[in-house]
Amino acid sequence: MTSEPPPFVRLAGDPLRWRLLRELVGGDRRVRELVEAVGQPQSLVSYHLGRLRAAGLVTGRRSSFDGRDTYYHLDLDRCAQALTDTGTALHPGLRLEPAAPPSPVARWRVLFLCTGNSGRSPMAEALLRHRTGDRVEVASAGSQPKPLHPNAVRVMSEYGITLSHDPTNVDTLRRRRFHVVVSLCDRVREVCPEFPSHPRLIHWSMPDPAAQDGGAVSAYRHTAAELDGRIRYLTASLTEAPAFEKTG
Repeated sequence: MTSEPPPFVRLAGDPLRWRLLRELVGGDRRVRELVEAVGQPQSLVSYHLGRLRAAGLVTGRRSSFDGRDTYYHLDLDRCAQALTDTGTALHPGLRLEPAAPPSPVARWRVLFLCTGNSGRSPMAEALLRHRTGDRVEVASAGSQPKPLHPNAVRVMSEYGITLSHDPTNVDTLRRRRFHVVVSLCDRVREVCPEFPSHPRLIHWSMPDPAAQDGGAVSAYRHTAAELDGRIRYLTASLTEAPAFEKTG
């Protein structure tokens, strides 16, 4: 039996890397945003991001708004597997089984945004509603809305979901109160309006499936799978009563 700690322990045990992991739990970030959040030089942050990327815990994706930027994303499934492996390495009896995400305990209001409101955001809306039923009030909108892409409808049917959605401009929702606003593309993040309820803002840097392989159904399947994984973890975080629900 090796006396070396498992890789996840060595990686996450570094205080700065732990802080970076904690920041990335809240959504995808650019290097300069991580530098500001942790208060360390960019060269040091980039080095530790490189270590996390080499371990497969963090991935990078070029910004669709500014190709010179990269958004970094924490792979929570890989983290869960690494934690399971860590427990097993210490003692077989510590093998961790994935826990079912708790159901939301209050009626959260969640808004998904992308540019066209034709693929990513209505798919995300449908997937969250599918997981939570009427326990979460969910909507989607876009900065330049256009009709649903037929492959978005086709792929959602593979999840047992009938996707039906009227394209909605985000400007028509800017006076509504949401607890969480999730931007799904880099362009819409730059033009996201302010909302009166000061919601939690989450960014998921996801490419437009309509621009991948000519909008092939495979691109929409990939998008749906990524959305479903992210939404699973989002649902698990909706456990405390939303603030403005408490105050009325």
